Amino acid sequence: MSKFRKYISEFIGTMVLVFMGCGSAVFLGAEVGGGHLAVALAFGLSIVAMAYVIGNVSGCHINPAVSLGALLDKRISVADFCGYVVFQVAGAIAGAAILCALSEIVGIDHTRTLGSNLVAGAGGIGGAFLIEGVLTFIFVLTILGITADESKGNVAGIVIGLTLTFVHIVGIPLTGTSVNPARSIGPAIFARGEALTDLWVFIAAPLAGAILAAIVYKLVIHTKVAKAKK
Repeated sequence: MSKFRKYISEFIGTMVLVFMGCGSAVFLGAEVGGGHLAVALAFGLSIVAMAYVIGNVSGCHINPAVSLGALLDKRISVADFCGYVVFQVAGAIAGAAILCALSEIVGIDHTRTLGSNLVAGAGGIGGAFLIEGVLTFIFVLTILGITADESKGNVAGIVIGLTLTFVHIVGIPLTGTSVNPARSIGPAIFARGEALTDLWVFIAAPLAGAILAAIVYKLVIHTKVAKAKK
């Protein structure tokens, strides 16, 4: 039952992230390259809210890249990693489905983007892969570092939310910012077209960034944290 509670928490958290973050892009009319500060804040504040709601249950990963970083740092098991990812993707699809239905009710053409990620703004696949890998590296490295110190637990959610906000500020004009495979999968399923064609980039690049973050954390930062605790 405790495992199921964790997985359901990840489902809810990811659903909220996709609905609120991508919803801000849809309903504010913030297309890639415009009005992105509000969208960045929506994603960041969603993380802050969910961190303090489900953080003590599942750790509030709500992102397969974050879960991969935690797995590589041996903070979760392979079984939990698989469970987290399945429920994160399901939550993202649910959030996108609600957003799709609501956009139809209010008469917005959701099929154009639905807040999905595209490579065009980054100059193609190479640019998109680079920016998504780098931004995910920064995001996951921050999470691994801030959550390693229990004394920082009260502020961890705020730090993580602010980090997600500033990576979105940089990334939205280029790719729409993913740094989260689940967040990309949900909207792409309903937006179809280029969103589905480009989807593999927004799965592979964040996972690559997470792997690099876990390696750097292990080799550089983890050692310093361990020494500081002695």
